[in-house]
Amino acid sequence: MRFRETQLDDYLIYAGAVEAANHGGYIAALVVSRRGVTARRGFEAFRDESMGCGYCWPSAERAISYAVTRAREMIRKGSPALRC
Repeated sequence: MRFRETQLDDYLIYAGAVEAANHGGYIAALVVSRRGVTARRGFEAFRDESMGCGYCWPSAERAISYAVTRAREMIRKGSPALRC
């Protein structure tokens, strides 16, 4: 597994690429945590361990890029999927 950590506003984004067992390639995974004064330290706001219905990306970097892009969209749009 490979991962990248980034931050946007009060959110920490942990995007990962998990090697697909039978298909070759990588599955995108994402955890978004809220931090700051109004939330407990490390409060998990969103988790998806098989993004895009388990779509198999050809490279780890493309899977991670997809996960980070989706996280940024959810945060900027104030998605109801973020539980905080």
